[in-house]
Amino acid sequence: MKTVETLNEGLKREYSLTIAAKDIDARVDDEVKTIAPTVRMPGFRPGKVPPNLIRKMHGEALSADALNKAIEAGVRDLMAKQKLRPALQPAVTLSDGYERGKDAELTVALEVLPDIETPSIDGLKLERLTVPADDKAVMAKIEEFAGQMKRFEDAPKTKKAATGDQVIIDFAGSVDGVAFDGGTGEDMAVEIGSGQLIPGFEDQLVGTKVGDEKTLKVTFPDEYPVENLKGKPAEFAVTVKEVKVPAASKIDDEFAKTLGLESLDKLKELMKDQVEQELNGLTRTYMKRKLLDQLAASHDFDVPPTMVEAEFAQIWQQLEHEVSHEEDPEAAKAELEKDRDDYRSIAVRRVRLGLLLSEIGQAHGVQVSNQEMQRLIAQAAQQYRPEDRQRFVEYVQQDALAAAQIRAPLYEDKVVDFLFDKAEITDREVTREEIEAAIEADDDSGHVHGPGCGHDHDHDHKPAKKAAAAKKPAAKKDAVKEEAKEEKAEAPAKKATAKKAEAAPAKKVEEKPAAAKKAAPAKAAAEKAEPAKKAPAKKAAAKK
Repeated sequence: MKTVETLNEGLKREYSLTIAAKDIDARVDDEVKTIAPTVRMPGFRPGKVPPNLIRKMHGEALSADALNKAIEAGVRDLMAKQKLRPALQPAVTLSDGYERGKDAELTVALEVLPDIETPSIDGLKLERLTVPADDKAVMAKIEEFAGQMKRFEDAPKTKKAATGDQVIIDFAGSVDGVAFDGGTGEDMAVEIGSGQLIPGFEDQLVGTKVGDEKTLKVTFPDEYPVENLKGKPAEFAVTVKEVKVPAASKIDDEFAKTLGLESLDKLKELMKDQVEQELNGLTRTYMKRKLLDQLAASHDFDVPPTMVEAEFAQIWQQLEHEVSHEEDPEAAKAELEKDRDDYRSIAVRRVRLGLLLSEIGQAHGVQVSNQEMQRLIAQAAQQYRPEDRQRFVEYVQQDALAAAQIRAPLYEDKVVDFLFDKAEITDREVTREEIEAAIEADDDSGHVHGPGCGHDHDHDHKPAKKAAAAKKPAAKKDAVKEEAKEEKAEAPAKKATAKKAEAAPAKKVEEKPAAAKKAAPAKAAAEKAEPAKKAPAKKAAAKK
């Protein structure tokens, strides 16, 4: 194989590769020998078909496969000989004039990871803010949970439904006078003001009482998951069967027993564990942010532009999704555009910190064990349909970049824990409100992005004006709580109130119908579980 470097500029590299026709043909011979025992042809015994006939029958497919394998081997050899550390998958292009039987001329373009001096980890100083999980915090958690488990009790038949009440209804929906699938249901429980149903549905139930029959006029949202209902005006003929009012939840032994626990003391024990995990999550978030700030302040080096662009694209996609739910999406998007450069700087910071943590981990022997990796792959496979999971596992085992994406978050956490152990830490006890305020004020990156990391689940130094101008749907405090969510234990499951699943199509996008919930992930699973072909193979096949 002949290799010529055609570009060496900053972190960009480009090479011209020539793979000799004889090498490709030798691979075809190997393929013929491999499949010969399985080839069946009239007039020949199994496994005795002459090689020339096998070539004649399968020559095009064998040549394409041999070329793909030769290209993959050539790129691997290039990486090894040139000691290249690609930032992302190299872009491999096969020359337009390639024909079977000729030398294959390739162009390999990539960006390499920067050479980073082994970062010094001496002198790290961190403050650990801790919040005690006292009785007050535990009871507040129980009261919050009890509030989520609303109970309703029968109201007098003359009671007119108000916001916060629950009505039990039968309904029949129609669009242009024609009933639609899933638009009919019985005994559906609707909490007025909960926002679980499409806009306008719940509001029109205010003032109804038992026995009332009413026609509700609504319009399905443009983003509704059922294609033939998107943006369509609809009518629902509703019969009110019951009106219920919220019942006070008394927190005692009987309440605990409704959750399957022996007593209130047992419930307190369970909730204390949850509160401790949640508070520990907040403590870790704050410490991690301060650690990353120190690392960012003391290191500066060029980062691969393609990694920055990929990171920025993730950030921007999430922001555009958020502003699309504002009262005035166009105005919010226009305001967001003003901060584009600031968010690109955030992407640079995230990538740089990711590379830095990776370098620290490698320098100090931080590793993700095979057992841990198998657990991560198994967890990731759960998002796919059962029949696709094994294919996904095999794909990850064969694709280094896919494996790196799965490994990255755990590896990062291990490096962070290593640095915590090396840092000088002082403790200070604070209230929950104080630590949440500290995290909000330091709206920093809890998760950074290194090579192969496909995750994006935390925040960074966002422009201050963004919070006020774009008016995100969730308050900052909610976001702070969300960051510690992974540390929480599962709370007892809330009992369903609706009796009929058919009522689901009346819900808004955030509450998709049962059918849609299953169908959309299934489609995504089928697409994701399909092992992506490597760039060389795809290019080669296209140029047959």
